[in-house]
Amino acid sequence: MDKLIFTAVSGAERLMRAQQVHANNLANLDTAGFRASMEVATNQQLGGFGYDDRHMSSMQADMVSTRAGTVRETGRPLDVAIGGQGYLAVQYGDSEAYTRSGEIDIGPDGALSVHGHALMGEGGPIVLPPHTAVEIGKDGTISVLTEGATQMQVVDKLRLVNATGAELTKNEAGLIVTRDGAQLPADPDVKVRPGALEGSNVSAVEEMVATMSLNRSFEVQMRLFKASDGMNEVGNKLIAG
Repeated sequence: MDKLIFTAVSGAERLMRAQQVHANNLANLDTAGFRASMEVATNQQLGGFGYDDRHMSSMQADMVSTRAGTVRETGRPLDVAIGGQGYLAVQYGDSEAYTRSGEIDIGPDGALSVHGHALMGEGGPIVLPPHTAVEIGKDGTISVLTEGATQMQVVDKLRLVNATGAELTKNEAGLIVTRDGAQLPADPDVKVRPGALEGSNVSAVEEMVATMSLNRSFEVQMRLFKASDGMNEVGNKLIAG
């Protein structure tokens, strides 16, 4: 009976955490380039003497959905939609992380960033010289028109990486990283679509259905917990005579 309590309580806890995952997905329904998190649960054996047959559920909500989102035209020169399984590389601490969000901003000093994280080029963080116009090519090359010039000049190239076959997760900042912490390789075959943005890949219908299913499962876990508690009370009375 006590084993049933462990199962019911851990199952209810997993369902509550799963609700948080789906709630966060729904909250980012309109966030450009957002990748939905996926809930993954496994069983975990309890340690200690005499507990070999007791297990609890353990949830790892760090899987990332890699399906593509809807692309929309914006006409903004610094907006890009990344094709295939490609990602933009951004600076994160002493390393780098990845994002599908192509909303590139430019600072007063010419530094390019995505949501506050420095955008990486072939030689490190990208900083543009003073210019009057900027253009991003399909291969990720960044060209600017400097004052007095008549032709665009290439100044850097986006670090575009390919995540095909890699196990991806999210860090504490919500950026994409590899599960083993390794950097993804640059891939010249990854292309971008200038003047466009990829939307979130979250499906509102799927998230709502999953939420309702979790609510029903939580109710079942609570009934199991009450049933187990009742059986324990009966057992205690029998032992007490």
